[in-house]
Amino acid sequence: MSLTTDVLTPEIDARRSRCGGGTGGIPASARGHRLLFPFSTPHTSLRRLLVPSSRHLSSRARRTGPTGRTGRISSAYVTTGTLVAAALAAGLLTAPTAGAAGTTGATGADAGVRIHDIQGTTRVSPLAGKQVTEVPGVVTAVRAFGSARGFWFQDPHPDRDAATSEAVFVFTGATTPSVTVGDAVLVSATVSEYYPGGEAAGLQSVTQLTKATWTVTSSGNALPAAVELNARTLPTRYAPTSRDGHDGSIEKLRLNPNRYALDRFESLEGMRVSVKDAPVTGATSSHKDLWVTADPRHHRTARGGVLYSSYADPNAARVKISSLIPFAQRPFPVANVGDELTGTTAGPLDYDNYGGYTLQATELGTLTDRGLKRETTRRQRDGELAVATYNVENLSPKNPQEKFDRLASALVTNLAAPDIVALEEVQDDNGTTNDGTVDASATLKKLTDAVAKAGGPRYEWRQIDPVDGKDGGQPGGNIRTAFLFNPARVSFTDIAGGGSTTPVDVVRDHGRAALTASPGRVDPANAAWENSRKPLAGQFTFRGERVFVIANHFNSKGGDQGVDSRFQPPARTSEVQRGKQAAVVNAFVKRILAADRKANVIVAGDLNDYQFSPALRALTSGEVLTDQVGLLPAKERYGYVYQGNSQVLDHILTSPAMNGKVSGKAGGKASRTGRTDYDIVHINAEFADQASDHDPQVLRWAPRG
Repeated sequence: MSLTTDVLTPEIDARRSRCGGGTGGIPASARGHRLLFPFSTPHTSLRRLLVPSSRHLSSRARRTGPTGRTGRISSAYVTTGTLVAAALAAGLLTAPTAGAAGTTGATGADAGVRIHDIQGTTRVSPLAGKQVTEVPGVVTAVRAFGSARGFWFQDPHPDRDAATSEAVFVFTGATTPSVTVGDAVLVSATVSEYYPGGEAAGLQSVTQLTKATWTVTSSGNALPAAVELNARTLPTRYAPTSRDGHDGSIEKLRLNPNRYALDRFESLEGMRVSVKDAPVTGATSSHKDLWVTADPRHHRTARGGVLYSSYADPNAARVKISSLIPFAQRPFPVANVGDELTGTTAGPLDYDNYGGYTLQATELGTLTDRGLKRETTRRQRDGELAVATYNVENLSPKNPQEKFDRLASALVTNLAAPDIVALEEVQDDNGTTNDGTVDASATLKKLTDAVAKAGGPRYEWRQIDPVDGKDGGQPGGNIRTAFLFNPARVSFTDIAGGGSTTPVDVVRDHGRAALTASPGRVDPANAAWENSRKPLAGQFTFRGERVFVIANHFNSKGGDQGVDSRFQPPARTSEVQRGKQAAVVNAFVKRILAADRKANVIVAGDLNDYQFSPALRALTSGEVLTDQVGLLPAKERYGYVYQGNSQVLDHILTSPAMNGKVSGKAGGKASRTGRTDYDIVHINAEFADQASDHDPQVLRWAPRG
């Protein structure tokens, strides 16, 4: 007996996950009808209809065929239902219709449509907005939780076009669909395009079926073989670029899956895919997902991640892994970068606005722990000044004491108690309570007390309260930069006059540069700092040497189009503001050097941009600053992991007088010039368990003589 189900389309959830699949059963419309095989139709033509194309099969399946023996047709594939479905697709089966040929007159829906017809050869369906009837396939996965439930089904008899996917998602909203993996179904529905995050977000769309009804014609059918994602099946080129007249969009371009990885993924949308023995490149998040690479030899870091080192190569083989297996049945693996999902991880290929293409696992590999350890940098020598930068990620007294203790332990042990620390994302004393509070004394006292309790120095702090609500970040939090310093090792020169809206300037003092206010904010009224943190400048003295430290937290990348955007190349609109901010800081450094060309200047903080970005070029313009990250060995140039890419956002830059002459090629894990020694200390970004999402870094500097 067949089961028919009607589902209406409820409201679409903002963060969605999908699943599906397909094999063929006996179409209800074909039962009782005649197979019309013209005498000119050879048996080999029918055989070609029944044997799946090799383009979506694994290499093993291509070698052996469905039975595992070359040239044999498996009975699992050649069934009566398969025969009828194949004959329908070839036009060899006739069935009466209520209206004109190719339609069911009452609904105006397309008949005889297969999934690859729905998916088409571009990123949007040629049938979007139209109804389709009795589309055959086999259910490969079911999403039975959340407000975006549904199933994927896949046609086991693909066409010969590599650009067309053979699977599609059936969206059922908050209703759990009454299907089981392995069910052969005939689905009637409306074809639509869903844009995760909304169309304005710039991401790609997902072709789906809505307002669906379906008939289950048989159960227990074999699933189509999963397409293995690896270095052979994924091109190293990531995405095509848009052509004139397409407004930057690649949606209307024919997919070229043999040339571009983004096109390959799109050509597999909804289909069963797999990865084998996949290295983890992005640790498990609080949302129960992680990132792997399907190309283990491409751009690996020293600790097992993949390095993002240019806009031209975003590491095309990265894949996000989520799970459709109930966590009570199979807890999601808690993995760090460098671990491995050993064996096969397989499921339908989804797409969402939190990373793009996602393998929704119905089968999870076994986690192999590679034993990644948190790093500890060396302690500075007596004659070295150690300056660190650390984004403490929205720190406020509302955070649990455990976070303060972990940050303190890292400062004391992993960073070896730096003499000066530039902090970013220090919130006010009541965090996100938006009541006009701007003071951060309680936040900083709680942190410095934790450091002392952990056996570290009794740090003092300096900072300037921002104007309420003017520096961005979480509403009510009033994040800002701040200095911690160890008065037993370095002295802070307090110069009155600094304020939230008062700009600091540079003067000559006994032949040396000096600030007019310390601490002071750099050009706070400049439009470059709108809704963003203003740089904090401080004047220190170490062993008789003046040292100027500028703590920064440039504007975020919010609003940029993702690397997987349907607009290629993606627009990085936030770069404009960071470029202006970099120019302001660069100009301020030049004023210091104009007053004293031998001045010791350190620019540190979360600049929210890469070492190869326009903002960093603007910041180092005129060779007034050296970005220390560029002196590290290439595999060490990262301190943040985003969507499986190890990358640079935080920096420490130094003025010419601090650098000395580079002595030979940098070796080991830290960079060293004649007078500087720099280290990114990997304690957070690669780990599922984090005190912050950023790794801190430290510069050790030896003054002259």
